[in-house]
Amino acid sequence: MASHHPSSPGEEGAPAPAAVTRIPIQHLPRPYRPPPLRPSLPLGIAVISILLAIAAVLVLLTGALILLSALAGSALIPTTLLITTTVDPWGAAILIVLGGVVLAVARALWDLERWALYVGVGGSFAGLTYLFFTGSITVLFLLLLALFVYLLTVRHHFY
Repeated sequence: MASHHPSSPGEEGAPAPAAVTRIPIQHLPRPYRPPPLRPSLPLGIAVISILLAIAAVLVLLTGALILLSALAGSALIPTTLLITTTVDPWGAAILIVLGGVVLAVARALWDLERWALYVGVGGSFAGLTYLFFTGSITVLFLLLLALFVYLLTVRHHFY
């Protein structure tokens, strides 16, 4: 015996299906796409980055001039142009490398890269620790302290 469903279409006694009316849609709204997340560059980070870049270029130029002076003699570069004359060629090479590293950190700070934040916080903390334990609580200590606190304050801007 077959089961009987009175609501099946096409059978007697079943109500006729309601007519479906289609509403024409002219257009659909564009799908939501959130704007790309780009952290804004804080003014203090921009100033720190520019000052670091200037210092890095000075260190690079100093190392290059000392290295050129050591290799070519004082005939090529006058000794009055050099900041110091007591650095040997190995020291000049170290200055060039140090200037390159500081320039890379300055660029990374400008781009708000997290590793540059870690280098800045670590460097300022190391400087604070050294100055504290040597008893040199001076203006430099206060500047490093302000830098340390500022970098911790704006850390949410870095990605």
